[in-house]
Amino acid sequence: MRLSDELADMTQIETILVGYLALVTGIGVYSFFKVKDASDYYVSGKRGSWWQISGSLFATIMGGSAILGTIELSQKAGWSAAWFLLSASAGLFVLSMISRKISLLGHYTLPELLLRFYGKRAEKAASLLIPVAWTGIIAAQIIAGAKILESLDITNYQNGALVCGAIFIFYTLAGGQLSILKTDFAQALIILAGIITMFILRLAHPPVIHLQEVPEITLFNDAFKVADLLILMLTYSITFVVGPDIYSRIFCARNEKVAQRSVIIVAVLLIPVAFILTYLGVMAGGQATGGSGFVIPGSSFLPPWALGLMAAALLSAVMSSADTTLLNSSMILSELFTGDLDKPGGIRLTRIFIVIMGVFSLIIALKVTSILNALLLSLTFFSGAFIIPVIAGLADWPIRRGNVIYAIVIGGTLALTGKILTDLYGIAIGYWLILAAFVLNASILLAGSKAKKKPPTKMTGGYTL
Repeated sequence: MRLSDELADMTQIETILVGYLALVTGIGVYSFFKVKDASDYYVSGKRGSWWQISGSLFATIMGGSAILGTIELSQKAGWSAAWFLLSASAGLFVLSMISRKISLLGHYTLPELLLRFYGKRAEKAASLLIPVAWTGIIAAQIIAGAKILESLDITNYQNGALVCGAIFIFYTLAGGQLSILKTDFAQALIILAGIITMFILRLAHPPVIHLQEVPEITLFNDAFKVADLLILMLTYSITFVVGPDIYSRIFCARNEKVAQRSVIIVAVLLIPVAFILTYLGVMAGGQATGGSGFVIPGSSFLPPWALGLMAAALLSAVMSSADTTLLNSSMILSELFTGDLDKPGGIRLTRIFIVIMGVFSLIIALKVTSILNALLLSLTFFSGAFIIPVIAGLADWPIRRGNVIYAIVIGGTLALTGKILTDLYGIAIGYWLILAAFVLNASILLAGSKAKKKPPTKMTGGYTL
């Protein structure tokens, strides 16, 4: 291909990406002028319809860590990489059983639920630890976005991280949930269009590879065993049953029925998407584009317009997951200092934390470049610390309130230790430590005398807790 043709093709890709980035930035500016009060900024006025909540939930889940993480895993584990999103779907089906109660009880954040269940100390502990754990997840999205742009030879990794970080920080800062619901729905459509387009074109242009190079269609192999699935369920799947970013979508729903319907729709949708993404990753083989060694399936056979659409879809996934996580973490920190997000100055403080957390996550992304490592380390700590206490509260377990802080700290630390031992040293005991974190967490909560629950208290904003 002549140089002029290569420049023309790159112009098409860049034009599509610039148009996409301008769209989400414009939505942020528009939403800024629509925000009237705290409810608009934090839960979009609690007016979300099923298609808005479904779109936002799907886009949030299909973050760069999910799409690119599945593709990255398929290079090592073949078809068993489908478990990455299948486990997310399983978590959502469980969530659908309790989503009505969560929607009914929820106000703005997950720590507020812990306040209801266990009191102020548990809320403060969660408000300190969740943003720390979620910083790695925000960083994972920036890593993914930077690798996408680098793999297309549009810019280098560092500049790509700066561009992606600056844009999603801006529109999250400007419009809050009003901005996020609007951008997420548009991004969900772009994600689906990109994945389906690439899948159809891949079928029309099968790769020229030897049959022995195609991994056997099996969900378990030497690179991914049943024990790996168990750990994935405990550290990843379960975060879709209890997760601040997932709950923030539910809190935006106009009622409990909308919340439940949206969760079920996305759970079903993730099943075919899991196999499509795994197929694309498997068929991409070891071919990578750009200098990053990072694979964008389809870069070798997609026409420029389709490659631009695919790049926009991947960036949409990155942005939609990053914005939700960034806003939710910033809300939690702001609430820790204000005591009530409805107080005057709550939005202003939240915006300050959006900038601080966004910049800190960007710095991490410039230093750590593995998507799955950044993601799963954060999720493992969160899972070991908070899954059991939240489930216990929702299920009305008769637990000892004074033990909650110990359960959170010990469970999270033990799970994180197990994950580090497994990843860095391949020590099998790491798996058992992660499992033990959940057992020990529950044991600490239930240890001692069974305390009676305090009578319900009244929380600001008209929500009875």
